[in-house]
Amino acid sequence: MAKHRKASELIWGYLLHLGYNMWADRDIGDPTRLHITAQPYLRCDKPFWDELLGVMQRVGVNMVVIDLGEGVQYKSHPELAVRGSWSGEQLRAELAKMRTMGLEPIPKLNFSTAHDAWLGPYARMVSTDAYYRVCADLIAEVSELFDGPRFFHLGMDEETARHQRNYAYAVMRQYDLWWHDLLFLAEQVEKAHGRPWIWSDYIWEHHDEFLERMPKSIVQSNWYYGSDFSESVGYVNAYRDLESHGYDQIPTGSNWSNADNFTKTVAFAKEHIAPQRLLGFLQTVWKPTLEMERERHMEALDLIRQGREVWDGA
Repeated sequence: MAKHRKASELIWGYLLHLGYNMWADRDIGDPTRLHITAQPYLRCDKPFWDELLGVMQRVGVNMVVIDLGEGVQYKSHPELAVRGSWSGEQLRAELAKMRTMGLEPIPKLNFSTAHDAWLGPYARMVSTDAYYRVCADLIAEVSELFDGPRFFHLGMDEETARHQRNYAYAVMRQYDLWWHDLLFLAEQVEKAHGRPWIWSDYIWEHHDEFLERMPKSIVQSNWYYGSDFSESVGYVNAYRDLESHGYDQIPTGSNWSNADNFTKTVAFAKEHIAPQRLLGFLQTVWKPTLEMERERHMEALDLIRQGREVWDGA
């Protein structure tokens, strides 16, 4: 295997949520899981957002993947905004600030039916002409707001009945329809001169079909949040399969279930993914950008610092 680049030459990304309406379209009645339910107001503390950007800069993050969702007042579809959604001008100002800090902003809109409560009425129009028009409009507008980002994350994870068990209205695409819609979304990104990027978990249940039909032009982020990286773990083997079939990867870790995962992900990828196909890493905390979630965010960011040390020191 060729020599790996230095940590400073890789992507070290952090997923930051502006919008958070992506888990359920109704109140699930569980006070311990308040963030699950979509809300008619924005859940993002701007002072905490600003503080996190400063921490990212200090620990070596160089890319911020912003999950936009309902967090923007889209000119093409203002009906998707909630109370407190940012104007396009406010978002542009934030993106400019990030760039001056050495943080490359990348947009994310999750079009998986398991995470599309942010789409409001259009979440109940999946794969219709109206749906395709809205998706195309949003990708074009967001690409313009981000001044032509080099990547555009489309989500597309967990589109199963099980992952929609909390939804009042559940729908999932299967067979050729899932592929049709994925390729349609990817085409819209490419029209705006960006590169589509998705979560790779579709490979877990559709292994051969995925490797046969998934274009190499789409960046893959397999994700695994456990601590066992042995060959007995199928989620981990997806990294190996993507590598052996020549996909560009941005492996994704998290402190969702333990504090060891991210550094172990870095060490595993360095050993098993060729340098020319390992673009970098993404850390995900899966908590809204709220002061009440400070501890989890700060831990996740410090793990990126540790991951960079593992990379350069291993």
